[in-house]
Amino acid sequence: MIASIRVKTSKKNSLAPINTITKSYCKKLRGIFTDIDDTLTTHGKLTEDAYKALWKAKAAGLRIIPITGRPAGWVDHFARMWPVDAVVGENGAFYFHLDAKQGRDGKLLQRFVQDAATRKANTAKLWQVFHELQKKRPALQVASDQGYREIDLAVDFCEDVPRLPENEIDEIVHAFEKAGAQAKISSIHVNAWFGNHNKFSCIKLLLKELYGENIDSVKENYLYFGDSPNDEPLFQEFPHSVGVANVKDFLPRMKAWPRYITKKEGGHGFAEAVNLILKNR
Repeated sequence: MIASIRVKTSKKNSLAPINTITKSYCKKLRGIFTDIDDTLTTHGKLTEDAYKALWKAKAAGLRIIPITGRPAGWVDHFARMWPVDAVVGENGAFYFHLDAKQGRDGKLLQRFVQDAATRKANTAKLWQVFHELQKKRPALQVASDQGYREIDLAVDFCEDVPRLPENEIDEIVHAFEKAGAQAKISSIHVNAWFGNHNKFSCIKLLLKELYGENIDSVKENYLYFGDSPNDEPLFQEFPHSVGVANVKDFLPRMKAWPRYITKKEGGHGFAEAVNLILKNR
């Protein structure tokens, strides 16, 4: 994690305490989208209170859809085992969900935004960029979960390696962007991919295909939780969004901020917000 930074807010970017969320909004809430790493988790663990909050929200009739930069292999597990309706993975590259017609033990359905041939070609290009980076910085490593990825390439900057300096993280981002890829900074990785998709575009696709909803008509009814720069598209698009307390570490890098902020960090902050929302309902 990045050390905390004192941040001055402005009229354009200001953070309201989560306890200012209104009862009327909580009552009309239809669902929750949430990042996973350092939003649902705390120091890499899914804590008891965060997991209970997922179950409580699901039992209250809310749609629960995690949105993560984690790989397809992990998302397969999340979609099967967690109390969720669907899971978006690799920063919007796909969504997985169980076939609702078959109930809880239904077949896992996978919806990719790119076909298999495109995914294979783009992966090869990403590895070329990474190997060029390694020539300059031989110690650079991909994330330990890279083997389970279908579309993106994740460069580890603090999960299983000593934390890289800010200038080196920026250098990684620049190298992928120069090659024409997108590159986003999470709380632990730089995720890079070829394609126009992101977390928001996949949410838009998911709502249309699974629920017949137009995102522009219903975004007011969904709440998004996040903690880092790769959540910016969602902070910008959703009128109601929540940053867990550790989002403050990244605000200097971000133009779009969440509307609300929790007192607690990570999964504890997620549980804090969900419990308040359910109480208000």
